[in-house]
Amino acid sequence: MVKKTGILGGTFNPIHTGHLILGERALDDFKLDSVIFMPSGYSYMKSQADILPGEHRLNMTRLAVEDNPYFTVSDMEIRREGATHTADTLRELKGAEPETEFYYIVGADTLFMMEKWIEPDVIFSKCVVLAAIRDDIDPGELKHKAEYLTDKFNARIEVLTTSCIDISSRMIRRRITRHQSVRYYLPEPVRKYVEENGLYK
Repeated sequence: MVKKTGILGGTFNPIHTGHLILGERALDDFKLDSVIFMPSGYSYMKSQADILPGEHRLNMTRLAVEDNPYFTVSDMEIRREGATHTADTLRELKGAEPETEFYYIVGADTLFMMEKWIEPDVIFSKCVVLAAIRDDIDPGELKHKAEYLTDKFNARIEVLTTSCIDISSRMIRRRITRHQSVRYYLPEPVRKYVEENGLYK
């Protein structure tokens, strides 16, 4: 039996309940053996001004997944010097576990940008992409894009159907700065960590 491992990367600034539901849905729908949650290092596509240091984001991610035996956390991108490139991450993972089938979990909107990432051919050659479609994404447009990427890169793309959960890290940060409750938006250990460390104030 081939080992099937999901990869759910992101800034996780902070990680929230929506991320965990997405990981659990991928685990269940695609019969994965585990899902790796991977906080990003230095993203060349995002301003670093409002992003917490990697140590805090890594700690919160570990707290968020600690009660799920099928979820693990990797500090691979946090440790890597320089900009974070998904192609490098997949090279390293596949090099360590060449027999494992990796499933890279992204939001459907991300699928429309992946062609412009660094070495998209490497990315598509080393994993199956699970594109999480929500109520606000046109299924026809997604299907067309998936077919285009399949033809151009020999990509393997599967659609992951999820409920539209109106939670975002940006919204959580905004609520914290306004002294509004984020209970239930965040896993409770993460909420306590944010509060105890005075984050996003």
